[in-house]
Amino acid sequence: MQEIIKSLVQKNNTKIVMIVLDGLGGLPLDGRTELETARIPNLDALAKTSATGLHVPVAYGITPGSGPGHLGIFGYDPLEWQIGRGVLEALGLGVELKSTDVAVRCNYATIQEGLIKDRRAGRIPTEKARKLTERLQKEIKQIDEAEIIFTQGVDYRFAVVFRFPEPLEEGSAEVNDTDPQKTGKPPLKPVPANHQSDRVARIAEKLVERVREILRDEEVANFILMRGIAQVPLIPTFEEVFGLKSLAIAIYPMYRGLARLIGMETPPVNGDIKEEIEFMKDNLEDYDFFFVHVKKMDSYGEDGDFKGKAGKFEEFDSFLPGILELNPDVLIITGDHSTPSVMKSHSWHPVPVILNSPYVFGGLSQAFTERECLRGELGIFPAIRILPLALANAGRLKKFGA
Repeated sequence: MQEIIKSLVQKNNTKIVMIVLDGLGGLPLDGRTELETARIPNLDALAKTSATGLHVPVAYGITPGSGPGHLGIFGYDPLEWQIGRGVLEALGLGVELKSTDVAVRCNYATIQEGLIKDRRAGRIPTEKARKLTERLQKEIKQIDEAEIIFTQGVDYRFAVVFRFPEPLEEGSAEVNDTDPQKTGKPPLKPVPANHQSDRVARIAEKLVERVREILRDEEVANFILMRGIAQVPLIPTFEEVFGLKSLAIAIYPMYRGLARLIGMETPPVNGDIKEEIEFMKDNLEDYDFFFVHVKKMDSYGEDGDFKGKAGKFEEFDSFLPGILELNPDVLIITGDHSTPSVMKSHSWHPVPVILNSPYVFGGLSQAFTERECLRGELGIFPAIRILPLALANAGRLKKFGA
């Protein structure tokens, strides 16, 4: 499908804005979902004049993580392009990854008598962790044939990159996490799933031992746990496929990392919805496509905070007029997945979509809710169809065939 789209793309001056309300979809509590409970008059009014529907992020019954959820709405089949969390974490922290790299998400942790006492090292502050990371980088520059690159994240989190002198075989980073996911357990050994992964597993094991020796006198952060060991995939860029010069506006590193992976520009942004919208406004003339990520709906959903999630919708709704004042040619509002508060987790449920442009029917949905979006002209459809629809509504696709 991407090859067909690529062959039909044509340039013009239209602007496409995609707002991603993370964890948008929900389920009823006492008969109403979070969207149905929230007072969102601006979103409701927009839904009345827009094409609406529900998208399936990956496939029916499949619960997506954040990476696959975003890939789908960006037009990449998540079943074809499977991206590890280590890669997303490193990219989000600003690491310019190469095709020879393996990336790992890491936590500082506390170990005592061979057992994990605290998987997050007491949630040590970022500045304390940064000093430890700098110390590790100073003392560990290479293990066997791989260059070792440390990058500090937020609080107890950081990323490590194994940079090899040549690209690895496919499947070379299939090594299990070392985090046992529970305290009172010993850390797991990095075990390769196949013979291609032997090199990565060996380097991971040596790294853990080196770090343990260096941090042995620390009271709290005296160990590390590895998660999401992953290779960098060779994925076509967003501009190559869809012909769009794109800007990602996201507060959280992982979402900037995902956007950077497909070639979007990802400058750091601080604040929340207001600051993100202001940033988009300031850069409106320089890009064709804007991805704006709004996080907290997902966080409230995972906490089981139904009221908090509904309140975050109301907060976003108050800023919607400022987005509409920018007059984007195509405006998409959707989510990467559903996070129902009643489940306290991501779920497989279809996700509401608004697609607003001058070239839609509209008038079929009376509000922006799961049930009302089901009445819309888009119906229930795969997430990977959102980008082609956006391009068509922006006049950026030529006719197919004679």
